[in-house]
Amino acid sequence: MAKAIGEILINIERCKGCELCILACPESTLALSKTINHKGYQYVVKVNDNCTGCGNCAIICPDAVITVYRKILKVPKPEMSNS
Repeated sequence: MAKAIGEILINIERCKGCELCILACPESTLALSKTINHKGYQYVVKVNDNCTGCGNCAIICPDAVITVYRKILKVPKPEMSNS
């Protein structure tokens, strides 16, 4: 079975911290930062590496500040012995 790994890029200067992406993430990969951007908003950051690349965060973002890259890792099948 293949395993999906996602990478998230967030434009923190354009993020307004609406938190929609946080709620849409099934893996709890995103959280609100404790710091603010140049516009005075708290922005979203990636807090762990369990992203599957589903894209929910990028789809729901009203300002299109999130880009998701998805990589599929193929897990080798165990060899069957004919004993």
